[in-house]
Amino acid sequence: MTQELIELRNSILEERYQDALDIIDQLESMSKEDKLNKIKSFLIRLMVNLIKNQVEQRLTNSWVASISDSIIQIQSVNIKDNQKTNYVKSGEWEIMLKEAIAAAIRPASVEIKGGKLRPAQIAQIIDQDSLIQIAETLLELTYTNCAIVLPEMIDTYLTQLPGGEDWLFGRD
Repeated sequence: MTQELIELRNSILEERYQDALDIIDQLESMSKEDKLNKIKSFLIRLMVNLIKNQVEQRLTNSWVASISDSIIQIQSVNIKDNQKTNYVKSGEWEIMLKEAIAAAIRPASVEIKGGKLRPAQIAQIIDQDSLIQIAETLLELTYTNCAIVLPEMIDTYLTQLPGGEDWLFGRD
């Protein structure tokens, strides 16, 4: 990025404005790609924990913390600098979620049932449509709730997952 800024400065100083605009477009594209990569990373972390919940039919405090933090971080990263629009809009998550599930199966398999199930076994037993629906519901909360109430809204939703009531009442 430093090189691009040097080139931008030189283009402006040399009055090569089209080159400067091209560099600005490049920088904007790099910034967007960086934001999307961060979002993808948080989606994978989210899916690891949702897969564990689905397979083990329980919810731990650690999983809740990871799920909640992933959603909160996605909300923070997804908002553009103008604070009015998002990089990923509501209803545009499905492809990213399918990719996140595929990427999350292997790390989830290490943690599920003490690592006794192989990734192929996990892939066969999970209900991807259900995982996507749960994730989309959680992600939708980022569009309708401010950062202050978002954790509470996430917790409320998570109590509906398998083991959610046990987690809520400390029976995990």
